[in-house]
Amino acid sequence: MRPEISAGAIIFRRYKKIRQYLLLHYEAGHWDFAKGHLEAGEKAEQAARREIFEETGLKNIKLFNNFREVMQYWMWSYAQKKRGRPTRTLKTVTFFLGEAYGGNVRLSHEHTGYVWLPYNEAVKLATYKNAKDLIKKAEAFLAKH
Repeated sequence: MRPEISAGAIIFRRYKKIRQYLLLHYEAGHWDFAKGHLEAGEKAEQAARREIFEETGLKNIKLFNNFREVMQYWMWSYAQKKRGRPTRTLKTVTFFLGEAYGGNVRLSHEHTGYVWLPYNEAVKLATYKNAKDLIKKAEAFLAKH
């Protein structure tokens, strides 16, 4: 199976002087960020922006040029699993950090809910360790900038 190359973003907003992170609830039950595979000819930043819009409806997002985290992990290929041939795939995801300016979240069919949470609560709710680590890295980055 070919490795999967994806891009996504840790999205935050400033609400009443508090930084809040956006977590999406996926149909599979986990809380994570907007992300998805790169389409043909697409660069990681373009894919991240497209995925943010497709999965949240948010358009007015400022991506920080000097924040980029690349994560790799093994996952079960959902498409192959549906065909009765589950295979493990190496997934590489480039994450950006983005600040949302206004707009209401409109979820895609991939999600069952969303929340905006302050740092500590977002870290607690994020399902996977790599998502928790990304929130921590984003918070440390924002504290310096």
